[in-house]
Amino acid sequence: MFLFNCLMLALPVVFLAASAIIAVKMFEKGKSKKQSVLMQIFSFAAVFVICLICPIVASAATGDSGAAASSTMADGLAYLGAALSTGIACVGGGIAVGNAAPAAIGATSEDPKAFGKAIIFVVLGEGIAIYGMLVSILLIFAR
Repeated sequence: MFLFNCLMLALPVVFLAASAIIAVKMFEKGKSKKQSVLMQIFSFAAVFVICLICPIVASAATGDSGAAASSTMADGLAYLGAALSTGIACVGGGIAVGNAAPAAIGATSEDPKAFGKAIIFVVLGEGIAIYGMLVSILLIFAR
């Protein structure tokens, strides 16, 4: 059983690492960036499905039922919601900062007095990630 648990823990990591290596090789062989990114998205979706199904299968194999199983499922879904809120907020914050920071640098290079106004927009993008983290903390500890 210990070997099976170790395999289940290592499987998503190995799968994601292999998909990253394959995506880099695809790009080096002349495939488009779009195909590489789509392959990464599909591999992430596959790992997500594996990570979602494995606990359900494990609880079915042990025969958990009743209040203990629903409590475990509620805890698992709370952790899943916390991970999704942080992850999606960080991706959104990264997109916002990726667009705002070059514009702030350009505005500052033209007029150094514009630094204070320009940096506010970069900080607003970072705030999105902090809000996602706060929602995660509330989901985990407010039960």
